[in-house]
Amino acid sequence: MTTPPPSTDTSTPTADDAANAALEAYYDRLQQTGILVTGGAGFIGSALVWALNRRGITNIVVSDVLGSDEKWRNLVPLRFKEYIEAPKLRELVNRRPSTISGLNTVFHLGACSSTTERDASYLADNNYAYTSELAQWAINYGYRFIYASSAATYGDGSRGMYDAEEDIDRLRPLNMYGYSKHLFDQEALAKGWLLERIVGLKYFNVFGPNEDHKGDMRSLVNKAYHQIQDTGRVSLFKSYHPDYKDGEQKRDFLYVKDAAEMTLHFATTGSRYVGLYNLGSGEANTWLTLTRAIFDALGREPQVDFIDMPEALRGKYQYFTQADIRKLRNSRYPRPVTPLADAVRDYVQNYLVPQKSLGY
Repeated sequence: MTTPPPSTDTSTPTADDAANAALEAYYDRLQQTGILVTGGAGFIGSALVWALNRRGITNIVVSDVLGSDEKWRNLVPLRFKEYIEAPKLRELVNRRPSTISGLNTVFHLGACSSTTERDASYLADNNYAYTSELAQWAINYGYRFIYASSAATYGDGSRGMYDAEEDIDRLRPLNMYGYSKHLFDQEALAKGWLLERIVGLKYFNVFGPNEDHKGDMRSLVNKAYHQIQDTGRVSLFKSYHPDYKDGEQKRDFLYVKDAAEMTLHFATTGSRYVGLYNLGSGEANTWLTLTRAIFDALGREPQVDFIDMPEALRGKYQYFTQADIRKLRNSRYPRPVTPLADAVRDYVQNYLVPQKSLGY
């Protein structure tokens, strides 16, 4: 038998090695203790389950309202332990709170996300009251509680888009969806939860696979892809603001894969942090820039038409959004944000063209 030569590897463990080992240990604990993801069949929720599955984590309870749309398809390739309809989960939380036990983290991503929903009482109950009930339950049982707020709470942005808790009461949302999210942010701050116990995530304009079921709330990338397939052209709203030309209204566009990683960060390496955090790319891009990226991903020349914006939207339209993500970076979120053109290309070529969702 030949004796192997002595090792020449004289490297010593680094801080990164220790951090990676701690992260792997955390994933092991998550697998043992379990996770609840509300809105888990939805857009960001299913992307989060996918991101957990990629880490080998399947001990997940998924909750949602499957209803009559097609979002159940998002769940087909994903692995999880149990599914509970949202009304049943709410009943258990309020009447038999110990039924769902042994969790480590609750990701509350379930909500009505329609910015044009007009039933204010429904939004107040579904997006505000239910969130409050889940948060109180999670706190009572010592579960980490991470919930979806929204950049819609910032309104037209004239009062800033900073995720400082002390700025909450200055904000003026433009629609009831944003206000329903704002209401819980205010309550969580008033009760001391945001400063001591929980995390609220203000998602900006998220796009990517698993959004097909969202109807009119789908991203422009999704809508434009289908318009191009049908007509070869894309329609964009005209501008009604003197500071912005047609197509030059700006948004902070965030790829859903990045949104999932940022969300998961607050249960892993960012688990020491609490409060509100903007989740965005940190850049503002025009609708025309986004549209060109879609045409480029398809290898076609841009063909754009500008159409009238519906009257109902004109007074509630955000002309500029850009996430200040310094606070996210200060929580030691390490990953770079996917460049817009790369994200659009991945979405179009690997999901929209082959008609695939995450996990296939």
